[in-house]
Amino acid sequence: FFCMSQHKTIKRLDETVVNRIAAGEIIHRPANALKEIIENSLDAGATSISVQAKAGGIKLLQISDNGHGIPRADLDIVCERFTTSKLRNFEDLENISTFGFRGEALASISHVAHLTITSMTKDHPCAFKA
Repeated sequence: FFCMSQHKTIKRLDETVVNRIAAGEIIHRPANALKEIIENSLDAGATSISVQAKAGGIKLLQISDNGHGIPRADLDIVCERFTTSKLRNFEDLENISTFGFRGEALASISHVAHLTITSMTKDHPCAFKA
């Protein structure tokens, strides 16, 4: 309850607070994170997806797939907000044919959980970790 007689100055929220609030809008529980990552796997062309969970996904939620992978050069920004390989401009939204496209899922998960991404593409003989 906010009383108008208690005037408080308006302040810009710290970026950490903003990111955690945004993450809460997308990732409410481990099932939401699982859904988002499975959608990423499917968008990456995966035909096989395995899930390992401990304590309902609270202690561990590990997803492995055989999708095309994330190129090493992209791993530096993969968890930043609004980074995506699916859109280049606003007009691309008219022809979107993927589950996800906003570039929010991995960023949101990274703000509420310890996240490690290991990815390998067909062009590299080894995987890279971010």
